[in-house]
Formats: sequence, C-alpha cells, structure tokens
Amino acid sequence: MKIAQVVCAFPPYAGGIGNSAQTIGQLLGATYEVANFTPNNTRPWLKYGHGAFLPQLLWRLRRFDYVYLHYPFFGTAEVVWLFKLLHPKTKLIIHYHMDVKNLSWLAKALSLPSRLIRSSLLSRADLIVSASLDYIAHSQIKNFYAAHPEKFREIPFGVDLKKFQPRFVNQDGSSGLIAKAKEIVSYINDKFIKRDRLNLLFVGALDKAHYFKGINNLLQALAKIKARNWRLNIVGEGDLRSEYETLSAKLGLEKMVKFSGKLAGPELIRAYQDADLFILPSINSNEAFGIVLIEALACGVPVLASDLAGVRSVFQDGVEGLLAKTGDVKDLQAKLEYIMNNEEKRRVMAKNARRLAEIKYGLEDLARALNKLFV
Repeated sequence: MKIAQVVCAFPPYAGGIGNSAQTIGQLLGATYEVANFTPNNTRPWLKYGHGAFLPQLLWRLRRFDYVYLHYPFFGTAEVVWLFKLLHPKTKLIIHYHMDVKNLSWLAKALSLPSRLIRSSLLSRADLIVSASLDYIAHSQIKNFYAAHPEKFREIPFGVDLKKFQPRFVNQDGSSGLIAKAKEIVSYINDKFIKRDRLNLLFVGALDKAHYFKGINNLLQALAKIKARNWRLNIVGEGDLRSEYETLSAKLGLEKMVKFSGKLAGPELIRAYQDADLFILPSINSNEAFGIVLIEALACGVPVLASDLAGVRSVFQDGVEGLLAKTGDVKDLQAKLEYIMNNEEKRRVMAKNARRLAEIKYGLEDLARALNKLFV
C-alpha cells in the first residue's frame, strides 16, 4: 500500500505539524510505502508563509492508494480537494491539527479559497483524524463534527519514551543500585544545593507563526512574583526572539531568563530533564494539543498549561500538572506561585507525569492507532 503525506512544514523547521508528520511517516513507513510532499521537496508555484500552491500533486498523487493531508495547508488543500474530485477511489484521510486565527489581511485573502472549499473537502474525506476530539468539538469545524461524528478518530500524539525520560532512569545498563544512588544525588541537589530554586522551561518556535504561545504573558506573570528563586529557560528560535528579550529586560528579568535558542537531540532532552516545571501559556485555539507537553511528561516534568480545548485533554489538572485560565496573567502568576510553594505536590506530579506518558503516549500506541486507519 502506498501513502502520500501532504504537509505544509517538515523538520528541520521547528513546529508541531511538521514534527508530528515526520513521526507519523516514520511509523507508517515500517509497514507501508510512504512519501512526503512538502514545499521543501515539491517546488511550489506560489508560496507565502506556510501556505504553498503545489498543483503538480494533481498528477503526482495518482500512484498512491491513500492521501494523508495535514490540515491546515492553504494553497494545497484546494489541490487535494480537486484531486479527490477527479479520483474518488483514492482514499483521503485528513489530519486536522488546528484552527487558524488572526491572519494578516494578505494571508486571509490567500486562504479564502481553502476556507471556501473546507466543508466540501471534509465531506469528501474518508476519515478525519485529530489528537483531541475535545478540540474538534470547540473548533471552527465543530458543526461538521456534530453532524458527522462517525468520520472522526481521536489519535493522540506519541513520544519516544526511551529517549524522553527522567534524568536518572537506568538507561545505560547500570545496576538498580547505581540508578537509586543517582536519584538520591538528584534529591540532595534539588533540596540543598539548588536551595529551592525552581527551573522553569518553555519550548517552542519564537516566530510570528507561533505568536499564540503566550511568552509575553509568561514574562509578565513572572515579573509579578516577588520571590526570585526561579530561572526560566526559553528554548526556541525565530523572528520574535529579540522582542521577547527586550520585554524580559524591560521587566527586570534579564538575569532570570535564559534564551537558549533552538535545541535538538540530547541537548533538548537535557533541557527537559533539568526542568522542575514546563510551561505552555498559549493564548488561543491555535494551540490544539502541544506535543511539547507530552515530551515534558515523558521526562517526568509536571506541566502548567492554558485551559484550552485539546490542551486540557493532554493531562489531568491537579494530577500531572495545573491548568491556568487562558490569557489571564494573574491566574498564571497564582499557579506559578502555587508550584513554587508546594515542593511535595510538585514531586508527586512529576511521578504522575512519567506514569501518564507510559500509559498513554508511547510510540507503540500511536503506531497501532495509525495502522487501524488503513484497512
């Protein structure tokens, strides 16, 4: 069986859609023949931001049994729609990642064709996949979901639990006694050497396409906290980085906030492992799930995230982390202070975090769910 993945972005660009498409392609590639079509490997006739016009897919997709379209993909979703009209026997699966809001006037104009055919595109899809049906039920396609729930499948994202794991898990074949000794050293470091300092972490792209991540709110919330027993590590790169750095300095946080740039591989995993709390303070439904949340959970790190549809389904409020009111700086401040002042609660959440990742977010679980789509 041949599967064509069509997606607007792909690594090395940092972003949830591209990263998830890469993982899905790798997992499906173990069983099927998978080809990826992106603006990077299929020369676009027109391109603006993450939108691209790839009309050559009309003939290049003909040799595939399935088309797996990652939505949104303005400019090419229309091509896939037309292809499905011309080739109705080819199966179409749409992976609905997120709504798109607050576009510039030019982006709105360019995305108009895609928005006009969206209902028809969804109707012609054989299946529609989402990481969270909670998100879908509150999204821009909620009415279509209400009318056609049988078309939808919830498949949460997954993470490599062998790579993303707590700092002192027995990874290298060392004895359980050595691993236990490392755990004791970690406890002593946290309790006495760090002197109750909390290491906070944010991971995400810092470009205009990811304006919704809420870093401004996070910095403002931290500035209101009188205690200075914390450090924030911001991992990511993009054209908004300088703006965030300026705000950090303006708020008097330049010595408390570190901008580490883009990290990958062992460096990224170490950033998670060094954290006491991971924060995802997104401000609107452009954030639909947050793969970074499950990466943090897998590393045994409790999380603090905005109470958004989809995001709130990733973990249990008060068990593996906390939910803060979306866009509410005061509530974000209050939740941060709660974590800072309740070390034992944070430790329990950390254990629960890893347990949840093992139960729900392993790559094996994701692979099984994906393979059930292709029957």
